[in-house]
Amino acid sequence: MYGWNGQILRINLSDGKTSVQKYDADFAKKFFGGRGFAAKILWDELKPGIDAFSPENKLVLAAGPLTGLPGPSLGKLVVVAKSPLTGGYGDGNLGTMAAVHMRKAGYDAVVIEGKAKKPVYLFVEDDEVNVNSAEGLWGKTTFETEKILREVHGRNVGIISIGPAGENLVRYATIVSQEGRAGGRPGIGAVMGSKNLKAIVFRGTKEISLAEPEEYKRLSLECYNVIKSSRGYDFWIRQGTMMTIEWSNENSVLPTRNFKEGIFEFYRCIDGYSLEAMKMKRRGCPNCNMQCGNVVLDLDGRESELDYENVAMLGSNIGVNQLGKVAILNRMADELGLDTISLGNVIGFAMEATEKGLLENGIEWGDFERARQLVEDIAYRRGLGDLLAEGVMRISQKIGGDSEKWAMHVKGLEISAYDCHTVPGMALAFATSPIGAHHKDAWVISWEVKTDREGYTRAKVDKVIEFQRIRGGMFEALVSCRLPWIELQFPLEYYPRLLKAATGLAFTLDE
Repeated sequence: MYGWNGQILRINLSDGKTSVQKYDADFAKKFFGGRGFAAKILWDELKPGIDAFSPENKLVLAAGPLTGLPGPSLGKLVVVAKSPLTGGYGDGNLGTMAAVHMRKAGYDAVVIEGKAKKPVYLFVEDDEVNVNSAEGLWGKTTFETEKILREVHGRNVGIISIGPAGENLVRYATIVSQEGRAGGRPGIGAVMGSKNLKAIVFRGTKEISLAEPEEYKRLSLECYNVIKSSRGYDFWIRQGTMMTIEWSNENSVLPTRNFKEGIFEFYRCIDGYSLEAMKMKRRGCPNCNMQCGNVVLDLDGRESELDYENVAMLGSNIGVNQLGKVAILNRMADELGLDTISLGNVIGFAMEATEKGLLENGIEWGDFERARQLVEDIAYRRGLGDLLAEGVMRISQKIGGDSEKWAMHVKGLEISAYDCHTVPGMALAFATSPIGAHHKDAWVISWEVKTDREGYTRAKVDKVIEFQRIRGGMFEALVSCRLPWIELQFPLEYYPRLLKAATGLAFTLDE
């Protein structure tokens, strides 16, 4: 086969055994990669009713046939498991050199099961797989862990790791790479922690075989040039997704005070123009020429990587009106391995519960210092943080008082940073996402605001389905970023052409 490696690495942490599973072109064409591979593996192999934290749960890392190749945003990895937050299928993706090195080591997916007796990390170098002690890493932040592992294994590696939140089984713990690239909102980091797995280090030195290498090279360069010459590219480079703060506020969809409102009176203090005044540099995923990570110095003088979702959820949604303070909370979440979207939901929920008299020793709206303490308490499950580590659905079940009416989640996964009171199509997208309330599968809100915000129409349902097939289907199987298409109108027609040059197989967009 071309494009695909045809190999899945399997690791059992209970006995330390590893094996390589071969797969053929029929499997590749049916399930493609990424979410397709991972969902098939879990569907076939997980027993119904297992606990997400049991050794029987499986953690799957999966790439697509273009992952690791030159081309727009083709450096992402899907991380998948049964979710401890929702009890159902859970996934996320993150841009990381681990995706590139995993593919160049010869694997399209890695399946991890069982549980190590003591903390370990994996070092995968081409055909060699080592299970190493991580007792010296346990308790370290994700930033500290990656720094130490680079000192041990060198800089030419890709690393993913969990922080204290994953170790302590916070139900919305994530997997983190490269000091700010995070994925696995439905608690995939906690699944990793339940297996006593602190980190995975990849080093790959092999070449990915291409059907038409010269044509692929020509096409990938053309793609980069199309993106760079797109209308809006220069403004994107200035603000990235942070431009969405102003847009969301203007359209009354900016989550404010636990989604009670869609307008934040201090939005100018946390918007893209405030970012521009603080911005130091940009960071992004491998192979990307429209990097979305805006790096600022927070009020502690430390680097923090900001985007729309984390600023909205840790800013307007909890009433914090200073970008430097939001940056502190965001950096802490990345270090500790907490999902910023769920974290902002949980803190906002706790603020409303305090306002309504349902939480003792809670937190008031906009109380940054208390929020800062709670972020740490959640990661280490201390005091009130132990309850808040469970996510809003379970917190609501615990405190009662009709709080389920303002516990902002779908299927147990906290809602992404869009208030849906006046955008029912986006609410439908949240309601029908396979993992819960996440925007990555069908971000229809921009289309809806421009066309029709009133009620559910057939056209609106059709648009949600269309976007789910593109965003939740094609992009998740390719494991490619949606931003070139959604932000700069990069033509989707390039993807079948890239696939043809990489794999030698012809696919239509519908396929």
